[in-house]
Amino acid sequence: MSAIRVIFTLFFVFSSSALFAQINAVDETLAADVSSVVNEFVGKNIFIRFGIAVAAIVLMILLMRLIRRLFVKLQNKIQNGVVIKPIVIKQYTLFDSQQIANATIFLAKILKYVVYALIVYLTLPIVFGIFEQTRGVAAKLIGYIISPLKNTGVAIIRYIPNLITIAITFMIAHYTMKMLRFFITQIQKGKLVIPGFYADWAQPTFNILRILVYAFTIILVYPLLPNSESDVFKGVSVFVGILFSLGSSSVIGNLVAGIVVTYMRPFKLGDRIQIGNIIGFVVEKSATVTRLRTHKNEYITFPNSMILTSSITNYNFSADNENDHGLILHITITFGYSTPWQTVHSILIDAALKTRRIEHDPMPFVLQTKLDDFYAHYEINAYTKAIEKVPAVYSELHKNIQNGFRDAGLDMTVSYVRSYMPYTTPLAEAQTVEGVEVVEKEKDKKV
Repeated sequence: MSAIRVIFTLFFVFSSSALFAQINAVDETLAADVSSVVNEFVGKNIFIRFGIAVAAIVLMILLMRLIRRLFVKLQNKIQNGVVIKPIVIKQYTLFDSQQIANATIFLAKILKYVVYALIVYLTLPIVFGIFEQTRGVAAKLIGYIISPLKNTGVAIIRYIPNLITIAITFMIAHYTMKMLRFFITQIQKGKLVIPGFYADWAQPTFNILRILVYAFTIILVYPLLPNSESDVFKGVSVFVGILFSLGSSSVIGNLVAGIVVTYMRPFKLGDRIQIGNIIGFVVEKSATVTRLRTHKNEYITFPNSMILTSSITNYNFSADNENDHGLILHITITFGYSTPWQTVHSILIDAALKTRRIEHDPMPFVLQTKLDDFYAHYEINAYTKAIEKVPAVYSELHKNIQNGFRDAGLDMTVSYVRSYMPYTTPLAEAQTVEGVEVVEKEKDKKV
């Protein structure tokens, strides 16, 4: 029998032995197979054994040369012939063609040396197994490869039932999410109407349900993971849980506050609101923060926990409500009693009617909120639905009020008399001094 046939027979025997060997005695079985095959084909002739060993080494060298040529051709093809498309993510080139080519060539070189090492490692047991003196070394070398493969294969086979359970669990979670997404989309589009459930609740509710589905899936899958019962796995899980609890207490508080604020519905995107002394338009509502844009184009961020404990004024509710007439703008001025209140009312109402974006139905009206010692307090009230233009409307209304009083020949500066009584000095004789002082006072207008 030729040496090449003997070599291929040895390879076949080694492969068959590795597949069908018993789990507890694989190394000894392989060594016995090598010995029986060698004794059968070559007998006790040391020269024949030596020739087979040399043939195996020559075959190893030829295979390595063949693999080297294949990898050289592959490298030349990558450098010259193959068109590699760059990896682009949203108009950003993550890796260009040259970088991908260089990385591919580098990985090909690593793979080449790995194949070299594998060929040498498989050839040495064959060469050592031919001679009786080195047969034990051959069995150990084969065991270094077969034992890990054997253990891995057995572990995979035993894990198949758990793997099927995990796959079914993820499949149920996936289709549950698709079903929830379908219903949420229908609610957002207005095709599905649930009494008492607003459309702007759809996305936050979906986010909450998604977290619950994911958490329930993890609870079901966690015990099925490999080594989930080991102390190391449990220790790492506890450590991660402690870090998450200590580092995210404020984040969790903001998340809970964001959920509460969402279902309270104090505002929506685009509304003009006031939080504390800050007035602005809602431009972002997230799970943890709310962001406002002021009339000065300033962006201010509020944590949701702060919003939950603050009073919120929404200026859009009255304008968006079809049964309401809009937001009431109001300005308070003071005027002396020498001017008839009918005249002041007429000037204020006329100034409001001349202001753009002021509603004429219902008509502006004046309230006398207070009667002071020297003047009366007049409050002009006017409706508007131009919530985004409130500062401009106020400014124009202020100008029209000033023009109205000026055209009527009335001075908005108020004079009043203030009397005073000086204190009595205890070290001197008691003396009473009385005096009168006339003071000009100009009242500031509210803007």
